[in-house]
Amino acid sequence: MEFELFGHMINASGMIAGAACFLIIMVSRWTCIVGEYYFTKIVWIAFLVFGLICIAFSFFMINIMYSSVIAMLGFTYLWGINEVIEQEERVKKGWFPMNPKRK
Repeated sequence: MEFELFGHMINASGMIAGAACFLIIMVSRWTCIVGEYYFTKIVWIAFLVFGLICIAFSFFMINIMYSSVIAMLGFTYLWGINEVIEQEERVKKGWFPMNPKRK
């Protein structure tokens, strides 16, 4: 994505990808914490399915920016599988609250 700024052509693709990556990591971390709180670590299956679907869709995107962002989303959720499992350990250590509806 290019645009003109003060007579110079500026390429904003890297900035857009970086901002998207930041937001994706922030949201996936939140879903990891909330998912483990409400559904235990079994939510890793949803992370796996969602990640693989996103990666598969990224192959079929014509726009390189959309393809990159969807692939980043998919790989972030695949990484989130490990984070969900580790989140259970963090709860056991008392670093995060445990859902009072669970033992």
